[in-house]
Amino acid sequence: MTADIEKGPILGQRHLQVFLLFLAITVNYIAKFNAGVAVVAMTNAETTNPDFPEYDWNEMEKSYILSSFFWGYFVTQFPGGYLCRRFGAKVTMFVSTLGSALGALLIPFTVDWGGWQVYCGIRVVQGLFQGLLFPCIHAHLAAWCPVSERNRLGALANTGIECGTVLAMFLSGIIAASSMGWPGISYISCGVGVVWCILWIVFAANSPSESKLISEAECNYIESSKNALKEVDARDTPKKIPVPWAAIMSSWPFWALLVARSAQSWGFSTLQAEIPSYMNGVLGMDMKSNALFSALPYFAMWCMSYIYLILSDVLLQKEILSLNGIRKTFNSLAFWVPAVGLIAVGFVGESQQTLAIVLMTANVGINAGSTIGSALNTIDLSPNHAGILMGIVNTSANIIPILTPLLVGLIVKNEEDRTEWQIVFAISAIVFGLGNLFYIVFGSTKLQPWDDENFLLSKDIQNEDCVDNKSTETKEKY
Repeated sequence: MTADIEKGPILGQRHLQVFLLFLAITVNYIAKFNAGVAVVAMTNAETTNPDFPEYDWNEMEKSYILSSFFWGYFVTQFPGGYLCRRFGAKVTMFVSTLGSALGALLIPFTVDWGGWQVYCGIRVVQGLFQGLLFPCIHAHLAAWCPVSERNRLGALANTGIECGTVLAMFLSGIIAASSMGWPGISYISCGVGVVWCILWIVFAANSPSESKLISEAECNYIESSKNALKEVDARDTPKKIPVPWAAIMSSWPFWALLVARSAQSWGFSTLQAEIPSYMNGVLGMDMKSNALFSALPYFAMWCMSYIYLILSDVLLQKEILSLNGIRKTFNSLAFWVPAVGLIAVGFVGESQQTLAIVLMTANVGINAGSTIGSALNTIDLSPNHAGILMGIVNTSANIIPILTPLLVGLIVKNEEDRTEWQIVFAISAIVFGLGNLFYIVFGSTKLQPWDDENFLLSKDIQNEDCVDNKSTETKEKY
């Protein structure tokens, strides 16, 4: 019989940290996606509250506002990993969320005199601040999650993505129609961000050893779990571990992760942004003006994320599948099923609008499996460099949503032409399919050798030994 492991309280500090991460993602995603509703309210006051100013912005100007967030967002993904290593997740995430929240507060006070250009500028700044977030989240998960709970706790934290997206769509519409009008969207967004910052400063800690609230049993449980994989002893003060760039860039599992996340970004950006345009142009459905239809796919995604979470827990605990098997199985479902669904949507007739909504909702919902399937793989490969890996991967993944609309613009000259849209969907389906195939072949959940804090030191010693041996051989010749 194996001795019971003392894990501390049923709901310990590690669970509190994960809950704070969930809230961080939620409040930041509310700020990230509320612009879609805000812009509609600001340009068509009759649909919400006519007592507030209305602006005459054309479609191109509105597109700039909606996309400008991502101009800043992808720029700070990579620096986010470095800043997290330099200052810790606690400080970096605080600055990230507070900066985004204060940016939201500026919008009602500056748009009157600065117009859409100022709105774009503020959204770029919000993107710059929020770009720091996810590298820190993955580093914080690596620091706080015991190895056996990483999948569960990591997935729970990431459900904030779907929660924040749904709340941004529902709450923003309700707020804009209330007595607060469209400025209320910014006020609420700022308020929830500031409240989160207060909670974070009070309760967050960069590691279990830094926490003043954690029990000794829970701290020992997390530490022993890490040390079992020969990671840095959590009792020690975290060292500034040098990044083994050459080893990372020559690692096939890392490239498999990067390809998978980039493919996910390509496919999801098509599901998110292009299918509503197709339904409007070809099927005559204006989903963007219907809050229920707009939010339904993301609500399905939110629900499905918990189903995937429970299912993965059962499969792991009953040892039906290994973590590697779960990652690749779930990612295959999340990529290949929507790939088929994308092609199917392209053949739906105008008289089958209900089927189109079902297909879109199912595609987005099933795609929720990609979080467990590949998004958390950074922590598997290298807990010590999880923030850096996430920074690199997310930089690539967030450039793609800027590029895919440009490709659609080149292909689709007439929004009512079904054939042109079928080409767009076929390309996305191929990217989904090949991206996951690459991940299946080369992906891994094994802790990589270059995660070791002494990896570069051992390489240097080996190189010195080689030089000494060659020097000795040369002397013997002479």
